[in-house]
Parts: sequence; C-alpha cells; structure tokens
Amino acid sequence: MKRMTDLIGRTALSCWRHGHPHPSLPRGFPFDYSQIRNLASPHKKAPKGRKFVKEKFKEKLKTKVTEIPQQVFEIRKGMTLSEVARMINKDIASLIQYRSDCKCNCPSVDYIYEMLLITGLNLEVLEELEPDSVMQVKWIQEVLKISGNKFKYVEVAPIKVRENKDVTRQPPPDPALLVPRAPVVTIMGHIDHGKTTLLDSLRKSQIVAQEAGGITQHIGAFRVELPSGEKITFLDTPGHAAFTAMRARGALVTDIIILVVAADDGVMKQTVESLQLAQKSKVPIIIAVNKCDKPHADPQLVKKGLLEHDIVCEDFGGQTQAIHVSALKGHNLMALVEATVTLAEVLELKADPCGLVEGTVIESRTDKGKGPVTTAIIQRGTLKKGCILVAGTTWAKVRFMFDENNQSLNEAGPTIPVQIMGWKDLPSAGDEILEVESQQRAQEVVDWRNYMEGQDKLNQDLKVIVAKQKEHYESYKKDQEAVANLSRTKRRTALYKVQTERINRESMEEHLSLPIIIKGDVDGSVEAILNILDTYNAEDQCKLDLVHFGVGDISETDINLAESFSGTIYGFNISAHKSIQQLAEKKGVPLRLHKIIYRLFDELKEDLCSKLPTITEETTVGEASVLALFQVNVGRKKVTVAGCRVQKGLLDKNLKFRLKRGNDFLWKGSVITLRHLKDNVLKVKTGMECGLSIDDEDFEIKVGDEICCYSESEIKQKISWDPGF
Repeated sequence: MKRMTDLIGRTALSCWRHGHPHPSLPRGFPFDYSQIRNLASPHKKAPKGRKFVKEKFKEKLKTKVTEIPQQVFEIRKGMTLSEVARMINKDIASLIQYRSDCKCNCPSVDYIYEMLLITGLNLEVLEELEPDSVMQVKWIQEVLKISGNKFKYVEVAPIKVRENKDVTRQPPPDPALLVPRAPVVTIMGHIDHGKTTLLDSLRKSQIVAQEAGGITQHIGAFRVELPSGEKITFLDTPGHAAFTAMRARGALVTDIIILVVAADDGVMKQTVESLQLAQKSKVPIIIAVNKCDKPHADPQLVKKGLLEHDIVCEDFGGQTQAIHVSALKGHNLMALVEATVTLAEVLELKADPCGLVEGTVIESRTDKGKGPVTTAIIQRGTLKKGCILVAGTTWAKVRFMFDENNQSLNEAGPTIPVQIMGWKDLPSAGDEILEVESQQRAQEVVDWRNYMEGQDKLNQDLKVIVAKQKEHYESYKKDQEAVANLSRTKRRTALYKVQTERINRESMEEHLSLPIIIKGDVDGSVEAILNILDTYNAEDQCKLDLVHFGVGDISETDINLAESFSGTIYGFNISAHKSIQQLAEKKGVPLRLHKIIYRLFDELKEDLCSKLPTITEETTVGEASVLALFQVNVGRKKVTVAGCRVQKGLLDKNLKFRLKRGNDFLWKGSVITLRHLKDNVLKVKTGMECGLSIDDEDFEIKVGDEICCYSESEIKQKISWDPGF
C-alpha cells in the first residue's frame, strides 16, 4: 500500500505540473482530489502566480515534446511489464531525461505504473501487477500514447518445432516367426569368489591369467558350446564395488543369472547387490556355491545367509537351485550346466532372426589398428556386413565382425556376442543398437539426438547461470548492506577490503584444487571411475576438478591439456608411449598409470592429501608451577624472574612456552633465561627447581601460575572422502 500511495502522490504531482489538475480517476478509487493534493503536498509547492506558471510550463512541455523524436514501438501479444519498461528505457532516453527535468525520478517500471494509473486502470488490478505480469495490448497502447510515441502491432512468429527424427525399437514380432535361441547367462557375485575361474573351466581357457590382479575389471561376452552340443552365451561381470554400472548392464540383457558365492566366505556386499539387480530385473537365479573343496567351506551357511534376502533354496523348500561346485578343480560343473540348460528350456527362449537388427552395446573401446570397436549382444535380426547401425549419438556401417576369439564372422544372429568395426565415433556401453535403412537416415537420427542433448545441456547451463547470478547478487547485496551506514570514504575503503578478501579467498580455493584427466581402456572402465568420482564429498577440503575423460591411450593432446590446467593424468589399464612419457616429464605433467582400479584411487587420495595444508599439532613436554618471584638486575634493567618447580616432564629452553592461570592461557612465547641454581641450563627435569624469565617484559607473572613447555609438529591432513574400498 505504501508503494501505491507514493505512486499516486507522484502521479498527482506529475498531473498538476503537466497542466492536468483534474485527471479522470478510476472507478473505486479510494482518494478524492483534495486527498491527492495532500499526497502531493510534500513536494515543492507552486509559486505565486499559479496561472502564469502553469501556462509557462505548458509552453515548456510543448517545446520538450517537439524536441523528442517520436519512436515507433513494435508491440506484441504477451509482453510483460518489465519487457515494456526495458523497451521504453532503451528507445526513449530523451523522454527519461525530460522526466528527470520534471523531478519525476522513478524507474521505468514505476513509470509504467504511473501511466496505467492515469489511463484509469482499476486500482485493484494495478496492485496485483508484478514486473513479470503479462500486460494487455490495450494497456501498452495507452502507455505509449501518453508517452507521446507511436506503435505498431507485430504478430508473433510461431516457434518452429523441430520434427522428431529419432528411431525406436520395432513392435513385437509375430509369434509364428520366432525361433528357439540360446540363453544369455550372466555370472555375478562378490569379488574373488571365483566367477571368472568358473567361466574359465567351462571355456577351457586362461582368462584369469589375463586379468590384472586376478580380478575381472570388464564385462566379458563369450559363447560356449557344451559337450552336449548346447550353446550358451556367458557374460562375466566384475565383482569389485567400483563396477556397479557394469553389473546392472549385465542384468538388463540376460536371461539367467548364475550367482557365485564362495562357501568359505558367505554372502557379501556385492552378492547382495547382484541379488537386488536380479530381483529388480525379474531374472531367474541359479546359485553356484563355489570353493566347496576348501577345508573350511560351509555351503549350508551360504544358503542360510541367502534366506535373509528372500532367496530360498530347494533344500529349504524353495524353488532356487543351489549347485555345489569347485571351479578351480572342475568338480560338479556339469550339474551346473544341466541346471542352466533345463531352466532355459523351461523359459522357452525365442527370438526373431529376420528384420532390422536390434542389440545392446556391452563394451566399447578404441583399438589402435581397428579404430572404435564395440562388443555387442544381438537381440533381434541378423547382423551382416554393410548394415547401417545407430547407437547413442553415433552410427556405423559395419565393415568387419569378429567373435570373442578375434575370428572373422560373416553374420551374427540373436544372442551371439560380436565385435563390430566401422563406427564413426565410440558409442557408450549400454547404448541401444538399432538398424536403419540408409546412411542418410542414420545421420538424421544422430543429428536429432545431438540436438536434444544440446537442449538438455543448455537448460542445465541456464540453471547454473541463474544460480550463480543469484549467488553473486546476494553477496553484492550483503556487502552493500554492511556498509550502508558508513560515509562515502569509509564505504569505499570497506568495499575495497571486502573485494580484496574475496579475491584472496578465491585464489586460495584455486590453489586447493586438483584438476584431473581420466583415460581408460574401455568405456565401461571410464564409466566406473566417473561413478566413483561422483561420490566425492570433500569439496570443503580440496576441490576435485574433472577436466577431461576419454577412452584410449594417453596422447599429446592430453598432455597439453593437463599442462594448461596444471593437472594430473590418471590412466586405467592403458599405456603411454615412451615419447609421451618424455613429453609429460618435460612439461611437468604427472602420469598415474594403473592396472587395478583401487590402486588408482589410492594414489588419487594421496594426491588430494598432498594439496591440503599441514596442521600444527602441539605436544606438552613439561609443566612447572611458579613458587616465587624475584627482581634481578640485568645491566640497568630490572627483570622479573619466576622461581619454579618442574612438576611433570621437563622444560627445554629451545622449545615454546605458555602460561596458564586458572583455566585460561594468558601468554605464549619463549623463555630468555633458564637457570638451575646459578648455572644457565638448556633443560630442567621433573622435581628440579629453576628460575626463568620470559620474552614479554610487560606481562605480569603471579605466584601459582603454571608454565607449560610444548613442542610443535606439522601434521599432514587426510582427505575425508572414502571411495568405498
């Protein structure tokens, strides 16, 4: 209401000065003319000879208006109050200057309010108007007329909606066209429970020997032909905590999950996670109780542990099969295979080998001789050379296909794992593969997906910009309020001090940051590392700045980028050419190359800790009580000497001291002299008496004070972030 009162007062005064003493008041207006004059009364009153002044003012107004060039404004439907204000503020600066001459110094938005009040707009409607309120076209026209300007109505051009060019999966096929297919079986479980060894025994190959540290760190897709002639596609997923996304991806494309649990270890964290993924995906489970050949193996304990997670084995009256095996010695593996084949027959797995290809990217990598390569599972159709595929934001014309043994393939049907060459860029693991009719259609799909990604990124960036602007405005407002009551000189000094402190703080924050570049051998590994980096929660200690990430060996571009940001390159399961290592050493770029993921994060934590400032730790060495005070002449000065007895530890003259009185420490500094009897000494032990003088002549020591001797040591801080392993 106060705002409206001020507005009405300014409007009344403006009308009087413009020679309109009786403007038309809107219906329901709560003030009469006498009250309006009272509202305008705080302003400068008209001098004597009112009629003469008003006539003179009219002439001045006429002269002013003729001097102002008439502007032609383009108005449209849906303009807000603030948009109209900005339009006027931009195009009629001379009018604003004229209003300044008339002592009507109000912002453009308030000027619009005044004009609307003169036009006779209902006061209740006027009170509800906000800067972002949409104005009616007739209101805008009246405001511009009163301002002495012209307008023309412009139709808003309709926003052209871009046509959706994306491609989706085909409708379900005709059941008559379906043919039986081999099952896709995913092996899951906790780290080091023998998943890869089990698959190794089934394939009769040495997979484990190829894995760094003996643990799986990728998804492996293999097609195994059993002695009975049955074919099964196996997916081996990592059990390490870092590879949660890989396990989830494996669960989504599988028909059956074999959950490997070590009989000597029981149900562990990743075992539970695998169970949850299987239950969420509604995939049937077979329990493989491994390492039953060990002396301390207890398969019954494993089955009881599974009961806590709603997995009831057949031994306890449930429907989940539990097979006791020894993957290392090959015991009872055929029973596991038979259970898998039987379950696949019950599921009646079928697929459509005709039509357009559909599949899923299991893993992707950049090969030096082959370029971008993906490992995929075909789920529908038959993949052949020359097929045009789309996955994510890239496409491929299939040039070559290989199986898991790098043997060339001419075609790949449903459930067959295949390595595909011919991609324009590297797709991400988990992307859906869809076949399209032509390269032109593939490019349309990729363009559309890139456009949608750009729009999403634009919206996210806009949110960040708005948040930053709000943060800066709040900081500016706070600074201004803090110095509002100061004089101009003091205000300027205070604001300069605040700005200097902010610059120093930002400089310190920049120093306490670790820019990093992540490179990995395959997309899934990089994904796993990024997922762990997303859990970083120690920004208050040291900022972790991810500059770049990608797949492939470290290149010269990576070195130059790391040099620009003073960053560190972390490589997982990749190598760096000798020339790249020499370039990195020359430019001072640290390279951290690791084959095992938890060792990479151990070194990352060490690098973060090295960025943190050391903290000073004080250790009490000795304590003494002041028993008496003496005045001793040293040259021409009298020095106070405290007679003390060491109660605990020892006093060392080379260390630091502090004085405690009651519960408060009142002094901290050094001791100038330390004597035992008449001898100058460096140390005084427990039970001995001594005299000492401190370096502060103005401080008054009293009998009963306690003097503590302490040492200082610099302790390295540790980052509080826990990656989870």
